[in-house]
Amino acid sequence: MNGLERFRATAAFQAADRIPAIPLVFGHAAVLAGVGLDEYLRDGALLARCQLEAQALYGTDAVYVYMDAFVETEAVGSKLRFGRDSYPEVLEYAFKAGDDPGRLVVPDPEKDGRMPQILEALSLLSAQVGDRLVIVSALEGPMTLVTQIMGMQDALYFAADHPDDFERLLDFATDVVIRYGIAQIRAGAHVPMVFDPSSSPSIVPAQFFREFLLRRLTRIFGAFRQAGAPGWLNIPGHIQPLLRYCPEAGVQIISLDYEVPAAEAREVLPTTVLVGNIKPMDLVLGSPEQVFRDASALCESFTGRGGFMLSSGSEVPLESRPENVRALVSAREEKE
Repeated sequence: MNGLERFRATAAFQAADRIPAIPLVFGHAAVLAGVGLDEYLRDGALLARCQLEAQALYGTDAVYVYMDAFVETEAVGSKLRFGRDSYPEVLEYAFKAGDDPGRLVVPDPEKDGRMPQILEALSLLSAQVGDRLVIVSALEGPMTLVTQIMGMQDALYFAADHPDDFERLLDFATDVVIRYGIAQIRAGAHVPMVFDPSSSPSIVPAQFFREFLLRRLTRIFGAFRQAGAPGWLNIPGHIQPLLRYCPEAGVQIISLDYEVPAAEAREVLPTTVLVGNIKPMDLVLGSPEQVFRDASALCESFTGRGGFMLSSGSEVPLESRPENVRALVSAREEKE
């Protein structure tokens, strides 16, 4: 089996020759290549090249087309500052509390901001490895996009003080996610991963998720499913209160942070594909022996269940030791 076949079999709870190894290698690929993040995050062709080099080094089953959490807000109108060795920061947000949500325009992925560079990277990777590796794109979920277009604190106050307009913002963000995600699928992504850290229970309560975010995620994953891609959700942190809503939202694949016990997720989501969940900082501070031991034990815990893909609990840190990432990948279960 190649990586794409292995991923698809596992996603369908079918037999695969081994567990897919898909650590979340994003900007770490630039560090490996000796490329500045300010270049990597603005050049789709460069991103594609670095991803292929990282995949060849580690022998993973996936390549990732993801720049940073600010691609969408930049396309909407926010101003960013880039640095060589770090992810960008927002200098000026596109939306302020006194603004009318109706003035916001859903960006065109073919034209606006860095979205076209993402589509270029997807097209290049699709042409080169689209039949043998799984190509994962990533985009921000609706709650995260709202917090990125106006700032976290202002967005939370806005939700409390202007609930109707806040819902209009969520609807706008949902439209952005759907248009951008479908464009990614058409450009070559096998699966767009919806990354929504602002939906974490550490930021908003589970009741808020159920009342305001669940139906919008359901819309998103329904649209992706119609476009031919499974629904993959990634919310970092202690997301145990949210797990029970995943089937209703159409989530077929969910990433687990290292803080979520795999056993608990297996119990709550017996038919959902689980991805994770080696502690990311162990890839920086741990030893290869420790990482291999923990990853092997995690793989062993899924014996007989299927529907598991070995990965980091969240993004592979920029400064990760290559020998530790290789140890994670090598721990995947080999089957006769």
